[in-house]
Amino acid sequence: MLRIMGKFSVNVLKSSSLCNKYMYFRNTKMRVMTVLQQNCSLRYYSSPPGDVKSLHSVINPPISRIRNIGIMAHIDAGKTTTTERMLYYSGYIRTLGDVDDGDTVTDFMAQERERGITIQSAAVTFDWKDYRINLIDTPGHVDFTVEVERCLRVLDGAVAVFDASAGVEAQTLTVWRQADKHQIPRICFLNKMDKNRASFTYAVESIKQKLKTKPLLLQLPIGEAKTFRGLVDVVTKEQIIWKATSDLDDGKNFEQKLLLETDDPNLFQEVQDARNTLIEQVADLDDEFAELVLGENSENFDLIPADKLQSAIRRITLAQKAVPVLCGSALKNKGVQPLLDAITLYLPAPNERSYEFLQWYKDDLCALAFKVLHDKCRGPLVFVRVYSGSLKPQSAVYNINKSCTERMSRLLLPFADQQIEIPSLMPGNIALTVGLKQSATGDTIVSSKASAIAAARRAGRDAGEKKRSVSGVDSLLLAGVEIPEPVFFCTIEPPSMARQQDLDNALSCLQREDPSLKVKPDPDTGQTILCGMGELHIEIIHDRIKREYGIETYLGPLQIAYRETILNAAQAKDVLDKTVGDKRHCVTVEVEVRPRSGEGATTKPIIIYADNVSKVLPKELQGAIENGITNSCIQGPLLGFPVQDIEVTVQSLTVHPDTSHTMVSACVSRCMQKALKKAGIQILEPLMNLEITVSEDHLSAALADLAQRRGNIQEIQSRQDNRVVVAAVPLAEMMDYSTVLRSLTSGSATFTLELASYQALSSQEQSALLLQRMGLV
Repeated sequence: MLRIMGKFSVNVLKSSSLCNKYMYFRNTKMRVMTVLQQNCSLRYYSSPPGDVKSLHSVINPPISRIRNIGIMAHIDAGKTTTTERMLYYSGYIRTLGDVDDGDTVTDFMAQERERGITIQSAAVTFDWKDYRINLIDTPGHVDFTVEVERCLRVLDGAVAVFDASAGVEAQTLTVWRQADKHQIPRICFLNKMDKNRASFTYAVESIKQKLKTKPLLLQLPIGEAKTFRGLVDVVTKEQIIWKATSDLDDGKNFEQKLLLETDDPNLFQEVQDARNTLIEQVADLDDEFAELVLGENSENFDLIPADKLQSAIRRITLAQKAVPVLCGSALKNKGVQPLLDAITLYLPAPNERSYEFLQWYKDDLCALAFKVLHDKCRGPLVFVRVYSGSLKPQSAVYNINKSCTERMSRLLLPFADQQIEIPSLMPGNIALTVGLKQSATGDTIVSSKASAIAAARRAGRDAGEKKRSVSGVDSLLLAGVEIPEPVFFCTIEPPSMARQQDLDNALSCLQREDPSLKVKPDPDTGQTILCGMGELHIEIIHDRIKREYGIETYLGPLQIAYRETILNAAQAKDVLDKTVGDKRHCVTVEVEVRPRSGEGATTKPIIIYADNVSKVLPKELQGAIENGITNSCIQGPLLGFPVQDIEVTVQSLTVHPDTSHTMVSACVSRCMQKALKKAGIQILEPLMNLEITVSEDHLSAALADLAQRRGNIQEIQSRQDNRVVVAAVPLAEMMDYSTVLRSLTSGSATFTLELASYQALSSQEQSALLLQRMGLV
């Protein structure tokens, strides 16, 4: 397979001895599309190869010197730029890529380079000062939240990147909550300290107020905005000032020395106060360090060794009692090397995270598949994180979720879109596997079925019996990934019926890669329905089908994924009596439906069996009944949307001995439809949390427009010179909102949308929607 590389800054016209295809031009910057063979393990940039590290040189240290980290943030906070600088300073790329130029390592998709945003997470492996870092750069756009979720699931630590001029933003809160859910220790990096209106104090205060956490200031900036030129390490009281030695300031040249009072008395006093405050904070949170402070060093905090303070900060970070805060400017190449040092110092190694399931597997293989990519030559590439045991090529593994054995042919070390083959994978590491045809996101992989049974026995459950309990199998599974329900859908059609099979194959591959993408047939028209998380999500899928699979598809208009629920309790009875061949199928069923009370919306019905049914109901019929009830809730009786928040009671059931399970399901489903119609259907619409960042001049225009969109304004906050409008708005009113907002604010405002809940439509709005769906409006 041939691979196309991006931008080259080129100098001298000559023919390289390595490859005659490379050309370099003096005093000229241009795009050169260079074709590389797939087995080429080096990534060549603007100068001839020689001084860049090969992926083969990545160290394989003890597990205590491995760091699995993710970069997470709001969109445009600087995640990809920070990652690019890390790779540059660690020696694995030759030149600094730029998101605006579309030549960064981790944004390798055509759609990412065109839009300047991260769409899918990218994994890279590199080393820094005898530590191996497996890093995943995640998207910041709300439409791709699932990418962040499934990556955080397998990471041990995270770096939260903030725009120092904006502080905590909408998507920052979302990814922070995701990290809280997986109990991931993290450190904060206040990026863009060189940006106009950047404020270190404001950003720290927003972390404290909005994230409800305790920031530990490990660095102070020297200057802000245009005057930002370096930082001071509060722990060691060393100042680091970056100095450009030529026109090309790549951030590798900096001066690091002890800050003296004679250098800058005001800064010295500020750092002294910050260090004393830090020591007091750490002493309050760590008993071991408190004893040290209250002992011989209570009189003079300057006598406390830096390594003791660093060890205490590490313990606090791992216990998630507080978060270290660092600062810098990735774009201006300042502060990234100290950030790498902080990752190795304060974030945990894989063996420092506690996982209950490890005691069951002992030294046997236990791994989690968390992401799938499709390669046209090699087929599906599955990302796995190994928790215990080891993986080797040409070995058979057992997938507990799919209950199947698969053979893995090769192991690859990822470096964005480049990979090299490796002979084995040790515990705590992340890699790509080739050959796993069935494995998907969230699957648990072990060495064999016997290993799974042995682990179940150690866990106190026997998964090897024929009547094994579901809980026994579930206890072996690593927690998967929660996939939110899509809120947008549209029809998708191939250019001709001859390409329908190709489109189905493409959608199948994309669904396996992206669990948040749903594809289903329309039962009335037979069309294929594409369901996604937002307009951008569906647009990207449409573009990928065209570019990667060569199919010019046609999308129907975007539609809203409404839901249905019931207003009242109702009962219904149904009888099915059919003779097929020489067998008589006879079922009589009576069900009662009622609205579910309780917090949290769910499309899964709660099923209860009356006492007279549960006593005589055979186990094998229970699945058929529940299948019929669940299927009837997938499409509601009014508009065909999923039915949520209902409780179903099976009041009576009579089944003829020869009746098949399919007939039982069909009868129950038909009876459910009758009951739902009797209960009265209420349409629910998705309600979105909207956050608009707008200048004072355009605030009134934005508020007036929201009022016309049935928006409920909850809060107007101040963020430096801008205003942040927090509102709840129905999704149906937000179509093409980005275009309208740009027009109203001369392109200066930005906004984010996130699903909050589903709310009931008024009777007038419901009637209007029914007329619209029937084509009468």
